[in-house]
Amino acid sequence: MKAHPSKDIVGTKGDELKGKRVVLCVTGSVAAVRCVDVARELMRHGAEVFVVMSQMAQKIVHPYLLEWATGNPVVTELTGKVEHVAFVSEYANKADLVLVAPATANTISKIACGIDDTPVTSVVSAAIGAGLPIVIVPATHESMYRHPIVTENLRKLQAIDVEIVGPRVEEGKAKIAEAKEIVEAVIRRLTIQRDLLGLRVLITAGPTVEYIDPIRVITNKSSGKMGVSIAEEALRRGADVTLVYGLGRAPPPQRAKVLSVETTERMYEAVVSELKSTRYDVVIAAAAAADWTPEEPYVYKVPTRELPLLTLKLKPAPKVVKAVKEVSPEVFLVAFRAEYNLSNEELIESAHKLLLEVGADLVVANDVGRKGVGFGTDTNEVFIVDKMKNVIHIPLTLKRDVARKLIDVIVEMLKTRKVKA
Repeated sequence: MKAHPSKDIVGTKGDELKGKRVVLCVTGSVAAVRCVDVARELMRHGAEVFVVMSQMAQKIVHPYLLEWATGNPVVTELTGKVEHVAFVSEYANKADLVLVAPATANTISKIACGIDDTPVTSVVSAAIGAGLPIVIVPATHESMYRHPIVTENLRKLQAIDVEIVGPRVEEGKAKIAEAKEIVEAVIRRLTIQRDLLGLRVLITAGPTVEYIDPIRVITNKSSGKMGVSIAEEALRRGADVTLVYGLGRAPPPQRAKVLSVETTERMYEAVVSELKSTRYDVVIAAAAAADWTPEEPYVYKVPTRELPLLTLKLKPAPKVVKAVKEVSPEVFLVAFRAEYNLSNEELIESAHKLLLEVGADLVVANDVGRKGVGFGTDTNEVFIVDKMKNVIHIPLTLKRDVARKLIDVIVEMLKTRKVKA
């Protein structure tokens, strides 16, 4: 007996999702009209798609349309079949991934707070408890998307490894991401290899601060986003991750061992202590640790009225990255180099010089003077330089994509090292 005629398109664009079951959860955003395109694109890449709809979503898109699109019955209410449990447990239709597209601000906040009062929120809640991969695609008015509580709820979800895709902020609206981008996120999440399984990875991230007095500090504009993205990617790929984290603004992943520090000296001590007490396979020094620290910090708050002119004498702070190979010579070391307004050639030369100075295996260099690159942004452009001065250029893209490509390079180099050994 032939399958549903709508399934004739399955695999016509690729087999990346062959054998994978995706539960597409649709909520009551006007962007629900786009969910048919998302479902069909998933199918064209090999997926079997099952749809769950909230009551409000059914007022925008009729379930018959999505039944036609996927060739499968649509869940519009939870019945005695306990659909929310069946989708995430060892039953015939168990999902490999749950995709919420579009996700309203209301649904995002309910999921983040564990509220299960629609078929969609119940399915997602069960999926979180079962440890299934979850991708959420927001679509709402921009003012609602920027609401600080909604923003915090998105961070809460990311902290438990829920992936957020988009949105595109245009015309005062946080519009749903393009179907291609959504499908790429699903493919990436379901086909990622566990190629760091069994490896220990130590990552430094975020800025450090150096105290002038008990209140005032010297620091930089680093947000910690790059290092946190690397930690998240390493965790997804099976690594046991320790994150030595300065005062970054990006929430650290919950599954990492996090050592919070403030000053460069404390970061230095934490890294050295970890390397002496635990065998690590890889160290990725992505932190923007301060290079200078006051020689004699004040032990009291300096009164501005009494000292309108303050002169500081600075001394070099401990070099965290330089200590790595001194303590653990066999570890695979990736250092980061941030420069300002250099040519590509000068940036690569600076990276290679650092590599030789600290004995690194790779140096990741970026120029924070370029638009959208480095400190405080969600994007980055980097040059990865090895000992032979080979260069891999990653053009401007999201930091999570830079993290994924960097881990790809590290994995390949670790394989080569193993073969040589």
